[in-house]
Amino acid sequence: MKNSNNTTSVPEAKEAMNKFKMEVANELGVNLKQGYNGDLTSRESGSIGGEMVRQMIKKQEQQMSGK
Repeated sequence: MKNSNNTTSVPEAKEAMNKFKMEVANELGVNLKQGYNGDLTSRESGSIGGEMVRQMIKKQEQQMSGK
C-alpha cells in the first residue's frame, strides 16, 4: 500500500533531515527554530528547501562520479 501522506517512515531519517534543515538555515542566516516557524517569510522558507535540494543533488552527483 502506498503511503500518500508526507511523513518519514524511518525516525532516524526524520531526525537527520531536521538536523540538516537546521544546518542549512544557519548557513543561510535564517532564524529557524524548533517548533512553530510561521513567522518566516515564504522566501526564507523556500531558500532553506532549495538549498537542501541543491546540496543533496551535489552530494549524489559526487557519489555517482566516484569522488
